[in-house]
Amino acid sequence: MSTIKTNAILDASGGNTTTINGTTPTAYNTMGKNLIINGAMQIAQRGTQSTGITTTGFRTVDRFRTSLSSLGTWTEDQSTDAPSGFSNSFKLTCTTADASPAAGDVAYIRYMFEGFELQNLAYGTSSAKPMTLSFWVKSNKTGSASVQLLQNDNSSKNISPSYAINSANTWEYKTISIPADTAGNIDNDNGPAVSLIWWLNSGSTYSSGSTQTSWSTYSAADSNAANLGVGGATSDYIAITGVQLEVGSVATEFERRPYGTELQLCQRYYQRYGYPDSFINTSQVVWVDATTFGYFITFDTDDGLMTHPLPVRMRATPSASITESYISLNNQTQSFTSGNTLQLNSSTVTHASFHIDTNDGITTPMFAVSFSNANGYYDLSAEL
Repeated sequence: MSTIKTNAILDASGGNTTTINGTTPTAYNTMGKNLIINGAMQIAQRGTQSTGITTTGFRTVDRFRTSLSSLGTWTEDQSTDAPSGFSNSFKLTCTTADASPAAGDVAYIRYMFEGFELQNLAYGTSSAKPMTLSFWVKSNKTGSASVQLLQNDNSSKNISPSYAINSANTWEYKTISIPADTAGNIDNDNGPAVSLIWWLNSGSTYSSGSTQTSWSTYSAADSNAANLGVGGATSDYIAITGVQLEVGSVATEFERRPYGTELQLCQRYYQRYGYPDSFINTSQVVWVDATTFGYFITFDTDDGLMTHPLPVRMRATPSASITESYISLNNQTQSFTSGNTLQLNSSTVTHASFHIDTNDGITTPMFAVSFSNANGYYDLSAEL
């Protein structure tokens, strides 16, 4: 076996580190360079489609939130329409239009970073670093559109550059330069630090100003100065994928992480458990036919605690929701497949923990907990 020992590999022109497949390796363009989680839109723990949307919330693709206020009705999809090299996109389609939004109406896609993720930017110091945002976009609309970044720890100091969609119904690749901010601030904590926004449409409160290409004091009017106007007509849509935000002044090839790694990164903010991962064979309602997600330890004849460790430590103490009507408690001698309710969520960043109330009549100390229907699930959310 041959061994090569060297301190550096230089290119033929001299002086600089050589390129590999056309890219010069740096501390920022190797594994972990993409500050965005789920930029390829592969993870959608909540489902692949949500219809009739009129309010803000997370509904399909993990980490990307639809934000709405009185501006139309929408369908959100983890779409399979994507450019070459990608399998999915985040797509919003207008089903009820708003041709004349009121002043304060908004429609946008938001991604939020926590402070721990962005300390390498060194904002607020002389070593502050620039970033480059790149993504693919497709829409039936053409013209200028706005993106916006806001420093949540710094009075929403913002930058709101524009980009152009040149051809309708065509995937286009966009890159946007984000300058360093030596007067910025990003707290070193797990709170909301920087918001990244793709504007679809808005009223004049958010679109009557001007595009900002450098970090500036927040003015709502500058947020969506370009205003593409998606949602002004029924069937308007926009889709994005291949989202990458990286340190440096040049957009590099999209970083592709293993699916399991991407899922774990998403689970810091949201976890869902349910059918078919946890189910019971309803034709033979006995504990040996159940795939359990936890165990229920009884307090008395109608109460108990269900708990299990989480595969990923969550960002913060999570809120919880559960489809109570499908909770199923089973062991060798007893089954409670209906009438079970969540009394208290005492989950932590490392454990799911629920106080569940059952129909009176418990006589055994432990049950396997599962779901009795394909619509059964519980989720934990520590979203920003």
